[in-house]
Amino acid sequence: MDFILYAVPFFFVLIAAELLADRWRGVSNYRVADAINSISTGVLSTTTGLLTKGVGLVTYGFALKHLALFELSADNVWTWVFAFVFYDFCYYWLHRMGHERNILWAAHSVHHQSEDYNLSTALRQTSTGFLLSWIFYLPMAVSGVPLLVFVSVAALNLLYQFWVHTRHIPKLGWFEWFFVTPSNHRAHHAQNALYMDRNYGGVFIIWDRLFGSFQEEDDNEPVIFGVTTPLASWNPVWANVQFYAQLWVDARRAESTRDKLRIWFMRTGWRPADVAARYPMNKPDLSQFRKFEVALDGRQQLYVLLQFCIYIALGSYLMNLESKLPVAALVSGWGAVAFGLFVLGVALENRPWALKLELVRLASNLPLAWLAPMVGLWPASALGWVGLLSYSLLSGVGIYCCRSRITRLAS
Repeated sequence: MDFILYAVPFFFVLIAAELLADRWRGVSNYRVADAINSISTGVLSTTTGLLTKGVGLVTYGFALKHLALFELSADNVWTWVFAFVFYDFCYYWLHRMGHERNILWAAHSVHHQSEDYNLSTALRQTSTGFLLSWIFYLPMAVSGVPLLVFVSVAALNLLYQFWVHTRHIPKLGWFEWFFVTPSNHRAHHAQNALYMDRNYGGVFIIWDRLFGSFQEEDDNEPVIFGVTTPLASWNPVWANVQFYAQLWVDARRAESTRDKLRIWFMRTGWRPADVAARYPMNKPDLSQFRKFEVALDGRQQLYVLLQFCIYIALGSYLMNLESKLPVAALVSGWGAVAFGLFVLGVALENRPWALKLELVRLASNLPLAWLAPMVGLWPASALGWVGLLSYSLLSGVGIYCCRSRITRLAS
């Protein structure tokens, strides 16, 4: 059962509830651009997952068939209990290595880039984690955990982690000793030295207590969220490639062939000595910390927000009809989502070329309307053409209104 698919509406209901709680308490834990960026990475991750989840499933299935030492039954409740706990144990080590090794941090860092902390942060997920994460779950296959059970407990583990991404829930007493909570997960998302690389559990915090990686949230050390090398961007595509790009540049600059290779697998932050000497990286002073922000007119923000809703709808459409859509349709849908979210990220950053790129995005609806029925993305009908043309025209009106508003403000 795809628990995530059914949970999506509840995610947005709870985000709306958190926004109301913000208003009631007179605090502001959300910024429009940051929330859009976080959810954008989630949409991109989900649609990418429709094309890449086979990597994990195939490798797990192969290991289950050829390497399993036992044959556990999916009809036994204890199999599910064992799998749920074992999955979180494997997740702990994946998560810990995701903070301790460059190549794994390149994927996982996406989840930590937000400088805000709210329920939208929970949806901020990597699109490249599939490349190596499957390795950490092979012990479950060797132990004979059925594929159905594995997929189900993985979804349940991810669902549990949603609610801990909030600032509205304080410490929870005895619960803090055994389970991941909003308090100890807030510490995990900090860039303060005190909290750095701590609290890796997904559901159970006991792994951190056992393996020496636990850190309690300290009232005397307010959490500063984000990463020590700031993303400084609202673009979900760049969010996914930023650290890979940094590693690639350092690898090219390194004189030693050995350093060019091992930089990918060394501890997070390690750089070849010659590269570090010639190209030093200065970490921001946390005492002078300022969140990344780009001045954007209210109408521009509203325009991007409304356009963003289109991609949430498209991503939901792909998720709901995944089993019925051909690969060509999924690839086309993913391409439309990735390009669209990239363009909206550029708009949120108010780049000089944002308007031209937005017009290209709207113009691309014409070939999309022609291509989509051919690849099975949606049925061939006049409604598709009319809908896309109407959407593009209305978007053009929205652009005109935004530009008119900005021109009046500037004069």
